[in-house]
Amino acid sequence: MRPAPASRQERPTIPLRTALPLRPLLAGLAAAAFAVAAVFAALHAGRGPAAGGGAAAHAVTGSTRDMVRLTGRMDRAMLALAARHEPRRRAPDLWGRPPGWGDLDLSAVPDLGFASAADRTAQEINALRPASLLPIRPMRPFVLPATGADGARALQCLSQAVYYEAAREPLKGQQAVAQVVLNRLRHPAYPKSVCGVVYQGAARVSGCQFTFTCDGALRFTPQAALWSRAQAVARRALSGFVLKDVGSATHYHADYVAPYWAPTLVKLGQVGAHIFYRWTGPWGEPPAFTGRYLGGEANLTQAVLQGADPRIGNLLAPEAQGILAGRTVTLAVAGEVRTYTIADPKAEGGRRTRVLGAIYAPRRRPTPDEVREINASLVDLETRLDEKRPDPPASSSPAPAAPPAP
Repeated sequence: MRPAPASRQERPTIPLRTALPLRPLLAGLAAAAFAVAAVFAALHAGRGPAAGGGAAAHAVTGSTRDMVRLTGRMDRAMLALAARHEPRRRAPDLWGRPPGWGDLDLSAVPDLGFASAADRTAQEINALRPASLLPIRPMRPFVLPATGADGARALQCLSQAVYYEAAREPLKGQQAVAQVVLNRLRHPAYPKSVCGVVYQGAARVSGCQFTFTCDGALRFTPQAALWSRAQAVARRALSGFVLKDVGSATHYHADYVAPYWAPTLVKLGQVGAHIFYRWTGPWGEPPAFTGRYLGGEANLTQAVLQGADPRIGNLLAPEAQGILAGRTVTLAVAGEVRTYTIADPKAEGGRRTRVLGAIYAPRRRPTPDEVREINASLVDLETRLDEKRPDPPASSSPAPAAPPAP
């Protein structure tokens, strides 16, 4: 018969420190791992034995024989530990981090992936801004009334905008650019000629409305086939074609940039590589586009060439609309200093037209007669409320006696 097993109390116990000397074991594992890691690094760097360095230098720089000798005494666990500390290993990063996070090479600046992620980051930001749920209302057809020299120049300027802004875009992408130019032409805030719209701000150091007019792109001769296609798109747009996809859009930008002004406009959607926007409020709707074509395509004045976008630059001053300007205040916000005009609170009738770049008081100050009328109305309201309020119920408990005099 098999003897009964010893009870838990009868089993011999050995202290952990006596059974396994952990500290010497761990120290030996770490020393072996770092030794192998040093050999790995030396071999990858292509260094040979140091001249005149003795046994210590030879152990550090290492060789194939050293590698075989050191690794031959290790089990799989020790080899895996040594491989994890090998500084120049080529294993993929398990967290998906860009090159530069996994190891640090002091001989070169690490590439942390920021430069390559700039375009992708802008596209991610643009994707986070949803398009408006408001309906996109199409514009009325525009037929260029000019002929002769003015008509030829208008066609030339619109063809340049289509070519240099969207030469390799799909057909709808090119038609969308042409639609924006004609929308601006009919908006009260922009010049009243095709060339005036296209070349607005071209003489400014920065802030030209269409990038090709100030970045040197006009120095390059257009490709014949792409130019013919752009001309066809421009000619059709000037003959009344309307692209309904962008509606009353007056702004756009490429999807690989995230301009600061994008959140201030109504996002309509994306066509090709461009994202399109319109003005906010009524000035972004088709009924506000009441401007008429004035011609004079060759008359690009200094005011046009130096002009800026009034929607973004806040250049609609009260004086431009016949509103008397009041005092000005200068505010510094986030390191940016701007001067604002406070509209005259004594305007006739107390009514004022809202103008971009102007600050308005929330309401006008009431007259003394109006103050007396308001106070009388409040007294009357309080009296009527008191008449409707029921009397408080009589208390059944006797009133507490007054405390005795000291």
